[in-house]
Amino acid sequence: MTGQHRIVILGAGYAGLAAARRLARTARAAHITVVDARASFIERVRLHQYAVGQSIQEWDLRELLEPERIQFVRARANGIDTVHKQVTLDDARALDYDSLIYTLGSTNDTAVPGVAEHAYSVATPEDSQWLRAGIPAGRIAVVGCGATGIELAAELAECQPDSQVVLLGSDAPASWLSLRAQQHVRRVLDRLGVEIRSEAKVIEVRPDGVRLADGSVLTAAATVWTAGFGVPDLAQRAGLAVDGHGRVLTDETLRSVSHPDVYAAGDAAVVAGPGGRELRMACATALPTGKYAADAVVARLAGRAPRELRFRYHFQCISLGRRDGVIQFLHRDDAPARTVLTGRTAAWFKEQIVQGAGRAARP
Repeated sequence: MTGQHRIVILGAGYAGLAAARRLARTARAAHITVVDARASFIERVRLHQYAVGQSIQEWDLRELLEPERIQFVRARANGIDTVHKQVTLDDARALDYDSLIYTLGSTNDTAVPGVAEHAYSVATPEDSQWLRAGIPAGRIAVVGCGATGIELAAELAECQPDSQVVLLGSDAPASWLSLRAQQHVRRVLDRLGVEIRSEAKVIEVRPDGVRLADGSVLTAAATVWTAGFGVPDLAQRAGLAVDGHGRVLTDETLRSVSHPDVYAAGDAAVVAGPGGRELRMACATALPTGKYAADAVVARLAGRAPRELRFRYHFQCISLGRRDGVIQFLHRDDAPARTVLTGRTAAWFKEQIVQGAGRAARP
């Protein structure tokens, strides 16, 4: 490996695997290493299905990566020494790098009191496993009316029709989508028996439920927190320039604004999109930004300026159980367009998109 450019990728989610796959094809003279604490890849966009006990396919990361001449190291990155260009691992090993691609993704947001101690989550396979192991009978409070909360509430209600599922949030479900999409989401949730409580801000999670901003308490056998995500603090501890959430600040080529040998993509990066608007956390963001980060590294290795990142969203997919859903088509700036698909057509459409995303991430 003497003389090879050493590229280390931290994280084997959508962004990390997309970057690795692109590098395996375009950086033939480089030595590529992927580091992840998990042995397998589980599609994050299916974790709401996994949490309710549905069978979800897993892929062994070593078997995926090593035939593509990508070294896989199963370990957790504990630190990044940006001076000596070295990643320290939890098993006392250290990896040297020439270029580092930071794709550690996101985690559950535990800023609200009691979330870490008393709430379930579907942010990671490990979080989802606890819920999957045994969903308590009785009322289930799902906090967060974003896409994850909507999908989980629908899956819980469909799989456990005897449970009382309550969806709580400061805003109405799918409030960022078009009126037609919002109305369909509400109709399906109503049909499934999900109780919707909008303008219900949760300020504390308790062992027996949640406390709301108005002082009232909603009792629940289980609380699942889906209101926002956090990111690992590794970048911040390493001294990389980060935003207030700990995401790596990047330039127009996804290179760290403070450390030119570090690139970042996916949920753990701040990426400017059309009109300067930050790209949202999504697999639709992770896959193309992971590929682009790889392209930027390869371009600079060849002495070229990286091409411009051209990015746009086309649609957002929300499943409503296994037989219904919403596909909201989008303008270039991520604003909802007029076209909306619903019902079984939308459920089929989303399944095709999810399968395609999985194939795009797997070398």
